[in-house]
Amino acid sequence: MIHVILFFMALPFFYSSEINTGITDLMLNEETSKHVVQVLRMEVGEQLQLTDGKGGLFTAEIANEHKKKTSVKILSSSSIEPPRKKISIAISLIKNTSRFEWFLEKATEIGINEIVPLLCKRTEKQHFRFDRMNGILISAMLQSQQAWLPVLHEPVRFDELVMKQVNDYKKYIAHCLPSGNKQSLHHPSASASNCQIIIGPEGDFTHEEIEQALHNHFIPVSLGETRLRTETAGIVAACLLRIN
Repeated sequence: MIHVILFFMALPFFYSSEINTGITDLMLNEETSKHVVQVLRMEVGEQLQLTDGKGGLFTAEIANEHKKKTSVKILSSSSIEPPRKKISIAISLIKNTSRFEWFLEKATEIGINEIVPLLCKRTEKQHFRFDRMNGILISAMLQSQQAWLPVLHEPVRFDELVMKQVNDYKKYIAHCLPSGNKQSLHHPSASASNCQIIIGPEGDFTHEEIEQALHNHFIPVSLGETRLRTETAGIVAACLLRIN
């Protein structure tokens, strides 16, 4: 997957995990080098932009063009402040991989900080291709012109997640069982600086999982009046928490 987006009247924009503040020269990886030289046909002296996915933006100039080892000189750097609050979404894997990938793409565009694939008792999909999934996040980050890449975790078991201590985070669980004490994510308390929400699988959480989450201080919340697919619920939660 090629991680580059061309913006109108802007420099080509790439991601590099190897760049950091203070360096003056950088060798682009083979995939990026090939795209720069063979696809974009860029030459020595032309400029491009790089991000490290951690808020850093770098303007660079091609010093040596090579289809496998293009080198660039860093001309300037700046930093983008992170979002005012951190949002973590722990969401069950689902059978339809393309739907999960769609969620990853849109959650990144919305500006979610952390995504935790979740293994629940009713989770059917077990296989997880981390490199492919992380590549989708990178492409979505560039497409939406951001400099912060969401942190993607390897799949985590439900009980391990809910029992983990997460300091300074409001914790929510969105489940489908009828309950009179569900809080709306429009509620003022949902505007806390940092928050984490867990979204269940296609068959929803089990009663035992819900009780375990509540016992570990997760607040039950409603995402609306209709029953949502897992990936749709994740996006609705992302939007509500980001705009709050």
